[in-house]
Amino acid sequence: MSVPRAVVCLPTYNERENLEAMVRALGEVLDTGRDAVLVIDDGSPDGTGEIADRLAAELPWVSVLHRETKEGIGPAYVSGFRQALGDGAELLLEMDCDFSHDPADVPRLIEAAGDADLVLGSRYVQGGGTRNWGLVRRFVSRGGCLYAQVLLGVRVRDLTGGFKCFRRETLEAIDLDAVAARGYGFQIETTYRALRKGLRVRELPITFVERREGDSKMTGSIVLEAVWRVPLLRLHALAGRL
Repeated sequence: MSVPRAVVCLPTYNERENLEAMVRALGEVLDTGRDAVLVIDDGSPDGTGEIADRLAAELPWVSVLHRETKEGIGPAYVSGFRQALGDGAELLLEMDCDFSHDPADVPRLIEAAGDADLVLGSRYVQGGGTRNWGLVRRFVSRGGCLYAQVLLGVRVRDLTGGFKCFRRETLEAIDLDAVAARGYGFQIETTYRALRKGLRVRELPITFVERREGDSKMTGSIVLEAVWRVPLLRLHALAGRL
């Protein structure tokens, strides 16, 4: 296809139950004449990569980036962003492949990027929320956002969400080479770096729904990485290194 306007980056690891349905759902809401989907597969042993290749052969607006090993969501997104930026994309989106994020919300994020440098699909602003979460999951998520909010001294309410739309200039400004987080701390770090650059960050309400197929990729080590990396980010900022 020609130079894309927006590229939806979909990181996958063992998402064979969800990938095709998600790609086709995105095809119904995107302008596939100028928007695209990039599947970033981390060597899924369940055949997700083969499904992605089949879809790319059928649908001209779908492409696949194969990575050899699972290194975390941060490195996967950075690799995908680099490819999309190299292809000339103006807008780059993050979203989960498991339908926790509603494909119908993608056009809202794209539209909102008209007057923002980074748009966040937010669970914790008025009109947003979560569905089918237990008490512990709600406590960990909300508590993690408040923890990051207080330590970093920012007003953004959903710092850990993974439904985002970046302008290409935003990703160029925050220096992808310097982003170190590998797990969901990546979401905190990229948003904080954008705020430190004085860029416009806007939150749009979304409803996050627990995945309908497959297993969650959230682990204790991912949570711990975010816990220690948040104060480190703050220290780097105070030292003028962000």
